[in-house]
Amino acid sequence: MRFYRAILASGATALALTSCTSTGYGDPITAGDTVTAQPVTPQARQQGQAAYGEIVKEFGGLYAEGNEAGYVTAVGRKIAVQSGLANSESAYTVSLLNSPVNNAFATPGGYVYITRQLVALANDEAEMAGVLGHEVGHVAANHAGDRKSAQTKAGLAGVLGQVLGGFLGNNGGILGSLGGAIQKYAPAAAQFYTLSYSRGQEEEADDLGVRYLSQAGYDPVALSDMLASLAAQTAIDQRAAGQDARSVPEWASTHPDPARRVVRSRQVAQTYAPGGIRNRDQHLAAIDGILYGDDPHQGVIEGRTFLHPDLGLRFSVPQGYGMSNSANAVSIQGQNGQAQFATASFNGDLQSYIATALRSVAGDTQLQAGQLQRTTVNGIPAAYQTARAATQNGQVDVTVFAYQFSGTQAYHFVTLTPAGSNPFGPMFQSLSRLSAADAAQIKPRRIDVVTAQSGDTATSLARRMAYDNLQTERFMALNGLAGNAGLQAGQRYKIVTY
Repeated sequence: MRFYRAILASGATALALTSCTSTGYGDPITAGDTVTAQPVTPQARQQGQAAYGEIVKEFGGLYAEGNEAGYVTAVGRKIAVQSGLANSESAYTVSLLNSPVNNAFATPGGYVYITRQLVALANDEAEMAGVLGHEVGHVAANHAGDRKSAQTKAGLAGVLGQVLGGFLGNNGGILGSLGGAIQKYAPAAAQFYTLSYSRGQEEEADDLGVRYLSQAGYDPVALSDMLASLAAQTAIDQRAAGQDARSVPEWASTHPDPARRVVRSRQVAQTYAPGGIRNRDQHLAAIDGILYGDDPHQGVIEGRTFLHPDLGLRFSVPQGYGMSNSANAVSIQGQNGQAQFATASFNGDLQSYIATALRSVAGDTQLQAGQLQRTTVNGIPAAYQTARAATQNGQVDVTVFAYQFSGTQAYHFVTLTPAGSNPFGPMFQSLSRLSAADAAQIKPRRIDVVTAQSGDTATSLARRMAYDNLQTERFMALNGLAGNAGLQAGQRYKIVTY
């Protein structure tokens, strides 16, 4: 999490497993073949170029360590050219983003993006190429063509719009009709291009990704393997956040079942010539040492605690709530509420700071604001205010809890909860300054590719993982291994170390 004075909403999500809004799409084997991409126009290239800078900033910048970026660019161009959007590989701009979120997406004009986290999750070159092909397929099929693009309001409104928009959705939910009040907070470029697609569009992009793999000489089954790894990693992330992995995750309620997509994409792959390039060894060699998880300069999540050594702060979320760290903010979500931690311009007056935040949340909706309350949290001057709003599903509370770190710097939580509930009380009280000694102890995690020796097991290698929980489960998901899979002596595997 890097904080800017003008904050823009982050749309970072695991795109291959995001929620969507509708069904539809025809035959799962042949419909993808009906897509004929229209060549990139100068207008599309200009559109993609205009969004490039904002997207890169929103996702933590470009990942510039080692030679990973060059490798990703080469593979991305090889798969993207199969779409027919442009006939020259050099016409595509492929960017490796410094983000800890499993994500990939493409924009008009030949711009393709993938995060270092998703590159690290892939177990071979073909799996990574399959994800990139899926995203290029969305552009080739013009799936984003009917979206209404608008400029996000600068400053706090961007972040609050993302908080509210994600929580409200368009189908009621906890806050129901209040959603209409924040539609003005249209997504920024980075968020716009990572919005959810419909079920049918995701399936069509799967089909196109498989087709592009085969055309490029890769094993078309690789996309199915990558989808399986994404589903497994999502379950691990849920468990690590203290959420019930058996419960239905957000994306599963409207999205094609991950297990079904794995099977379906494998069936599609079987309509193409079998076999093809996987390039496992080359891929593992390319990603050996890549940063994995949070970049300490943007803050790190350790279990239910967020720590930011550069900003010198820490806080913890309630049991059962998960966090997602982006370049600009920390998003917090659970069954009984949602929150975001961010910053905004501060002139030394917490009351004015909170009032601005509440006005930004309210939009055109009437809020019944309570009295501003002043307090001190772990020696830090703080203040908070709760406002209530009536929605189609009942009343809800919007709370802004702000902390004054200095005369020119403040941070705050915005929380959205059903009226009268306060699941975030302990979180508000947990924020504290991080000592220099504690900050110095925060180290980055990296992928370490190791060779299994005779007698090694998943459990023995997992003990070397830089986590204090779910070590074996994390190792299995990271390496795309089934629950009963054994290791092969001489085979290389990924572990995560400091």
